Amino acid sequence: MNKNKFPTFLIIIVLVAIVAGLFDYQPVWSKIVSKIHLPQVFNRDWRLGLDLVGGTVLNYNIDLSQITASDKDSVVSGLRDVIEKRVNLFGVNEPQVYTSKIGDQQRLVVELAGVKDVNQAINMIGETPLLDFREVEEIPAVANASSTGETTYKFTPTILTGRYVTSAQLNFDSYGKPVVDITFNAEGAKIFEQLTGQNVGKLLAIFLDNQLIEAPKVDEKISGGKAQISGGGMTPDSARQLVERFNAGALPAPINLVSQQTIGASLGQDSLQKTIFSGLFGFLLVIIFMVAYYRGFGLIASLALLIYSALSLGLFKVIPVTMTLAGIAGFILSIGMAVDANILIFSRTKEELKKGLSRRAAIEEGFRRAWPSIRDSNVNTMIISVILFYFATSFVKGFALTLLIGVLMSMFSAITVSKALLELFVKDKDVKKIN
Repeated sequence: MNKNKFPTFLIIIVLVAIVAGLFDYQPVWSKIVSKIHLPQVFNRDWRLGLDLVGGTVLNYNIDLSQITASDKDSVVSGLRDVIEKRVNLFGVNEPQVYTSKIGDQQRLVVELAGVKDVNQAINMIGETPLLDFREVEEIPAVANASSTGETTYKFTPTILTGRYVTSAQLNFDSYGKPVVDITFNAEGAKIFEQLTGQNVGKLLAIFLDNQLIEAPKVDEKISGGKAQISGGGMTPDSARQLVERFNAGALPAPINLVSQQTIGASLGQDSLQKTIFSGLFGFLLVIIFMVAYYRGFGLIASLALLIYSALSLGLFKVIPVTMTLAGIAGFILSIGMAVDANILIFSRTKEELKKGLSRRAAIEEGFRRAWPSIRDSNVNTMIISVILFYFATSFVKGFALTLLIGVLMSMFSAITVSKALLELFVKDKDVKKIN
């Protein structure tokens, strides 16, 4: 390689790493965005978890007494999804919603980062927001109703509840009048078809938390899983309110608040500062050790590690990943694995250089011999990370996600960045000096 030729790939990586480093440090990046008038979409903030910025934790008990055993898992899963959607509608930054089992009780846990008002958090979710459909039977209001024509209604519960509703939308018909379009899932579509078929010409009542919100008339048997509510003096405002009630109340089972907890921002900030200090201190110690023990190779490894860290943190911010204490721990662990990969590569390369191989041959052989160990250890870590992410609680998921991304980035760094740096700085005439 011509000593005056700086690899284009390495130039690009270094430039990207510098930009990523500026992007990682929010105070500097915000000034850059404002000075060069970049669109605000580029001014992305870090997403910090509940344990770093404080907030509210709500624990709910899920009432599954009316749910069959075979449907309980799907009901719990659906409940979690609906609550998460509801909280997102209020603009809460990256809420964490997950379920857990305590004895025979199913619990729903809602973590709302940045929400300090417990009452506000409770109002976001509601206590027992249960949506259900009921058949309507007209019965005489009094004994002589046949002569006066006075009637009242009797509501009969059905198995069609909010668990079968996937969405509700406000639309307008060809005359410009508001209508509400409702969509059911596959199972709900079958139940709704049967229910409308046996209630043609009758009313079908819709209840939210045992309060009647609408009772449209069934004109015909409805199939396909889609229904439309119209007429009845419906206004755009009342239709919009009905849509909100459908989307907010489409829960498959009642929930009851059993405990609440508020985490102060000062505690989170203290934890964040201690974690950042510990991470930087540990990072510095690693660099000092590598330079002292591996000398020239240690300098190269340190530079590769700085590039890796800048790129990984930038990726966390772009995705974005909600950073928690556990997530930061996962990233710090991935730094250790990145160091391990570099050490394996450099140790193998040094052995080949001592054998008298040329620079390029030693680097190629060093990478070839180190790669199986790097591959196997990293793949095993990635498999464990995926398992933890899909089957563990949200606290562990943050750790698993940052570890998984970090390991992927460390493999990229070892294969490309470290190799390019070695080829650039390790020259045949410098073999004795670098060893």
